[in-house]
Amino acid sequence: MRIESYSFGRLVIEGKTYAADLIIVGEEILPNWWRREGHSLCPEDLKLIIERKPEILVIGTGAYGAMDVPYETEKFLEEEGIEVIWKPTGEAVDIFNSISGRKKAGAFHLTC
Repeated sequence: MRIESYSFGRLVIEGKTYAADLIIVGEEILPNWWRREGHSLCPEDLKLIIERKPEILVIGTGAYGAMDVPYETEKFLEEEGIEVIWKPTGEAVDIFNSISGRKKAGAFHLTC
């Protein structure tokens, strides 16, 4: 799956525009992704991703990187065997699109 474009609050995938945070796992898009603590990512916020066991998870932390990925969450993912990369969402989209040949997932915060 390839993300066509990202701008503040807006992600375009396969011609469809999404205006809320979302998760991508394989070829599936899970819109309206909510997190327990909003701007702090907890392992439970990634339950659907963890269940599907990607090799790599790319996290978009928002246009300005406002969403925090605590050390505990990073450590949990690595213990599950999932490589994790997090960057502001524009950079994360580019990284996500550049990954091929690996089972990947993405979790994208679209605003702040």
